[in-house]
Amino acid sequence: MTKERLYLYDTTLRDGQQTQGVQFSTAEKVRITKALDELGVDYIEGGWPGANPTDSAFFDTAPATSARLTAFGMTKRSGRSAENDDVLAAVMNAGTQAVCLVGKSHDYHVIHALGIPLDENVENVRASVAHIVAQGREALFDAEHFFDGYKDNPEYAVQVCRAALDAGARWVVLCDTNGGALPAEVGRIVSDLIAAGFPGDRLGIHTHNDTENAVACSLAAVDAGARQIQGTLNGLGERCGNANLTSLIPTLLLKEPYASGFDIGVSLEALAGLTRISRMLDEILNRVPSKQTAYVGASAFAHKAGLHASAILKDPSTYEHVDPATVGNARIIPMSNQAGQSNLRKRLTEAGLTVEAGDPALGRILDRIKQRESEGYSYDTAQASFELLARDELGQLPEFFEVKRYKVTVERRKNKYNKMVSLSEAVVVVKVDGEKTLSVSESHDEYGSDRGPVNALAKALAKDLGQYSPILDDMHLVDFKVRITQGGTEAVTRVIIDSEDGQGRRWSTVGVSANIVDASFEALLDAIQWKLVRDCGPQKAAAE
Repeated sequence: MTKERLYLYDTTLRDGQQTQGVQFSTAEKVRITKALDELGVDYIEGGWPGANPTDSAFFDTAPATSARLTAFGMTKRSGRSAENDDVLAAVMNAGTQAVCLVGKSHDYHVIHALGIPLDENVENVRASVAHIVAQGREALFDAEHFFDGYKDNPEYAVQVCRAALDAGARWVVLCDTNGGALPAEVGRIVSDLIAAGFPGDRLGIHTHNDTENAVACSLAAVDAGARQIQGTLNGLGERCGNANLTSLIPTLLLKEPYASGFDIGVSLEALAGLTRISRMLDEILNRVPSKQTAYVGASAFAHKAGLHASAILKDPSTYEHVDPATVGNARIIPMSNQAGQSNLRKRLTEAGLTVEAGDPALGRILDRIKQRESEGYSYDTAQASFELLARDELGQLPEFFEVKRYKVTVERRKNKYNKMVSLSEAVVVVKVDGEKTLSVSESHDEYGSDRGPVNALAKALAKDLGQYSPILDDMHLVDFKVRITQGGTEAVTRVIIDSEDGQGRRWSTVGVSANIVDASFEALLDAIQWKLVRDCGPQKAAAE
């Protein structure tokens, strides 16, 4: 069966930048563009040239791509021709192969937002699209508020879209701008439009996620006949975001009827890099990746319940809808007090620990986990701390060093500029290679800013660990999470630390105490211990 072509249009760099707190630099836009092109999307919308300096600079330095680089703007304004509209000219001057213009398709917005006659808006759309086509560019018309407009005045919404199509638009993109449409009505309206004479291979869909239905609405439009999908990486976008391409792309490639019915331009080989691209974007944004994101989240293939893990050992398809490797992700068997011995053995194997079924150590490890979780610990996400606990119970945890005592102080004082500043200072005494050493460190970074007591402790601890200090040079903390597990006077603080090293490894550790600094230090010690186990090896360390 011949597959139909379904086109992917990415608007991460433009619509995704509408996300609160997101602002890409020009260099970051270039990096994301290269990743999107490597993935295989058909269109990359780079931004609105002339709207801000960053977008304008991007189009001046944009890399060559196989994808069609697209500039975004709006239809010409009333009272001037398309040729003499300076805003439209800035968009055209970006020199892109394709140009996408947004225009009103909801009569309410034309009357109340633009304040112009309905027919005049139609003419603005027609003239703008015709101008793009006359310049030899591919024209896309972004029909803003289309679904709301269609429900209020279907004749006018269709008239606006027809004007764009007749003027030569390659794509008329139907936008659920407010994000309130539901999949059934999106499917019905797209079907109505195709029945009215609009070719499905000239229709696109652009949805927002305000009802958590952006992906479902996009698929409903495809089912009804639309052949272009617009979205963003990781679902970035204004308010609740846009349709998430990191969910749509694997669904289209791996799920029926889409896998057999459509060619989307993304290969299975490229799909294996999807998780890496998703996390690269979060790294650029300095955000912690959402663990429960479909396909690419760290928990997307995590199996916590013992019953699930037992079945996974026999056949992963029992509890996994796709192989995690197809999207570049990995299976995780987290440890918790719900775990059974099958779950435990699987996780031990992944940590490089072989324990035979029926070994009494399995029961001891489970009992220890359950006891510690009753005290506030959580090994669900702190995989590295779990591994250390298991190694300790199995007699396979070397003692690289011993912390004899530590002290940390936080001082608030005025500096020479009469400005109040904080200073944290830590003292750590450790025994390593048979000798005690005392190390002191402050928490100021290279800019003179206080990085806090945990940072001071980390610096002091790593300062003099003998032969082990160089191994820790490439290790750094990337996330720090604090949770109070009980209330009142018996409150217990749980700290989860995420660490990373120069090899790209990332691991999580946990500490629990009534004192937040003590809990943090415990998690920090586990993080260092895990790194040393990985880079020194238990056998090597034991021999030394």
